[in-house]
Amino acid sequence: MISYIKGELAEIEEDTIVVEAGGIGYRILIPASLFQELPAVGRKVQIYTHFQVKEDSMSLYGFSCREDVRMFRMLIGVSGIGPKGALGILSVLSPDDLRFAVLAEDAAAIAKAPGIGRKTAQKCILELKDKLSLEEAVRIKLDHGQAADAAAGARDEAVQALAALGYSAAEAMRAVKLAEGETAEELIKSALKQI
Repeated sequence: MISYIKGELAEIEEDTIVVEAGGIGYRILIPASLFQELPAVGRKVQIYTHFQVKEDSMSLYGFSCREDVRMFRMLIGVSGIGPKGALGILSVLSPDDLRFAVLAEDAAAIAKAPGIGRKTAQKCILELKDKLSLEEAVRIKLDHGQAADAAAGARDEAVQALAALGYSAAEAMRAVKLAEGETAEELIKSALKQI
């Protein structure tokens, strides 16, 4: 029903963001991996969404591209994995890494997600392996670009370093998101000034 939301990033919280579009603030649940890709609060953002209606709630789940939404929908289609489990998996593994983990039958990598045991990870592999192809996984990975991978790697390293210094994951992600620099060292120095 709601394919994407484009507007101003109004708030960033522990596991959600608020995007204001047309005078309405949409609360969107996102995987931890997406925090690193978000612009600063007050900037424009486009989030691709999955809208889920239950008898007692309505929820929006947000991702950076349509392929990530597709991966999320595949995950919630696996018996035993709900939206919370799927977000947990996509917080630990990027959708690209998840595709390769499924194709490589790496249950240990998938089982690192909170609430996902080895049996559920194996079930995930069994149910998704036929829906994914190596050629498609490589094409999507290349489409995301090598420059983006290098920048994301530096940001990941900076977040991990700040977490090792005692900052919470959310604080570290917010600070690195606002930081300026290309290398992990530059990002850490800039992020420390933000905190």
